[in-house]
Amino acid sequence: MVVTALSARSVSGTEALLPASVTLENFRFVLAEAGFLRYLGNSLAVAALTVVASSVLALLAAVAVARFRFRLRTTVLVLVLIVQMVPLEALVIPLFLQVRDLHMLNSLIGLAVVYIALALPFAVWMLRGFAAAVPAEVEEAAYIDGCSWGRMFWSVLFPLVAPGLVATGVFSFITAWNEFILALTFMNQSENYTVAVGLRQFFGQYTTDWGSVMAASTVITLPVMAFFLLVQRGLVSGLVQGAVKQ
Repeated sequence: MVVTALSARSVSGTEALLPASVTLENFRFVLAEAGFLRYLGNSLAVAALTVVASSVLALLAAVAVARFRFRLRTTVLVLVLIVQMVPLEALVIPLFLQVRDLHMLNSLIGLAVVYIALALPFAVWMLRGFAAAVPAEVEEAAYIDGCSWGRMFWSVLFPLVAPGLVATGVFSFITAWNEFILALTFMNQSENYTVAVGLRQFFGQYTTDWGSVMAASTVITLPVMAFFLLVQRGLVSGLVQGAVKQ
C-alpha cells in the first residue's frame, strides 16, 4: 500500500517491491484536490462521538446488569445477544426510514447515533464480563470505609473495569471508522462523506487510480494506528488500581 502510494501514477499498481522513484504527488492530490481532509474530519468527529457516547452508556448498562438484581435481567442480556445476530444488511432500510423520519439524513450526528446503537450490544456484553469479575469484597470494603455508591463506582469499580472500557472503545472506534454501507446510504452530499465513502471516488467504471487509492488508504490507516498507540497502555494500567491493600 505504502509503496504504491509513493510511486508515480504511471507505475502505480505494479508488483515492484520498492518504488523506482519516490513522490508525494498521490498524497498531494488526495489531500489537496480530492477533498479527503474534509472526509477525514467527518470520520474523526463521528468516531469520537461514537466512542465517548457508547463507552459511557455501555459502562452504565454493564454495571447495572452485572451488579444489580432486577426483573427481566436475563431477558435484557438475551436481547443484547439477539441484536448482535441480526446482519447489518437487514437493518439498512429500517434504519434509513427511522433516520429520515427524524430528519437526520446527511447529518454527522445522525450517523453517529446509528453507530452508537450498533456498537452498544457488543460493548455492553464485553463490559458486563469485566464488571462481574470485580469481587464483591472490594465494594464491601469501600462501603465499610464510608464510601457512597457514587464514590465507590468512580474510585474503585471504574479503575478496575477501565481495561474493558478501553477495549470496547477500540471496537467502537473501528466500527465507526470503517463502516461503509450506512454512511453511503445516509449521506448523499459529498461534504458529509466519511473516509470509507470518500475512498470510492477513486474507483472508476473502467479504470482505477491505484496511486490515489493507496495514498488515501494510508491516510485512513494512520489515525487508527495512532488511536491504538494512545490507548494500549490503558489495557493494563487499571488492573490493580482501586484494589484492597494487603
